[in-house]
Amino acid sequence: MASEMSLGEHLDELRVRIIHVVIAIVAIMGFCMAFDLRPIEYGGVQLLYPFPDPFHNISSRVMLYMQDTLLPKNVTLVQIAPGQAFFAQVYVSILIGIIGAMPIIVKEIAGFILPAISPNARKNMSQIIAPTVALFVAGVAFSYLVVVPYILDFLYQFGESINVVPLFNISDFISFVLQFLLAFGISFELPILMYGVSLTGAISPRFWRNNLRYAFVILVIFGAVITPDGSGVTMWFVTLPMMGLYLLGMFAVESRARKLERLTGSNT
Repeated sequence: MASEMSLGEHLDELRVRIIHVVIAIVAIMGFCMAFDLRPIEYGGVQLLYPFPDPFHNISSRVMLYMQDTLLPKNVTLVQIAPGQAFFAQVYVSILIGIIGAMPIIVKEIAGFILPAISPNARKNMSQIIAPTVALFVAGVAFSYLVVVPYILDFLYQFGESINVVPLFNISDFISFVLQFLLAFGISFELPILMYGVSLTGAISPRFWRNNLRYAFVILVIFGAVITPDGSGVTMWFVTLPMMGLYLLGMFAVESRARKLERLTGSNT
């Protein structure tokens, strides 16, 4: 039982779970850095098979796609120091590894915190693994398709206004994009965080509704802080989705509470 475990046993369990996560991420990273996916036709069906190619690998293909879809027109990526292109591929591989290993990451996190939750809530915890992965991927996709292109174009226009040559350092470009992708992926987990905290019984289901106005003020400040411009437009790309996610989490918590009340009432 979790209550009978010592602090050292908890730390050992945490270490093992972290190792599992790291192995999963590193394995996917290594695959993306060492292999390319080549087309092959089998039985009239077009398939892809892994082919060893450390130079034209999966990560490099993802980087080329990012250049084609995210860079403003007339902007060129440059490498101004040895190794920048290589480390940019490593960063991309890390992102792919995190996304690919997300089911394992969620499983290990859920497995570690389950002992802190009542037995009746454990079934609910097992049901949020798929939504957790889906929300993370949705956050990454939203950032990639909506937020990052707008911000890059907005910042590019500042340089264009003073006739600065449009050259982006490849390392800075990739790290800039990945920071937003990971930030949004993690931020989109807000409903899961709210639901998980409520499962512990530490706060009442009405807490989220009672503090709605304060939460929205905090989210507006958060959106203003993490966006790199003062236009007042970019921040709403962050704030409005977060507000919607907060409401989603609030409704999910309240729905569960009502269901428990009905079950309790029917058993009495």
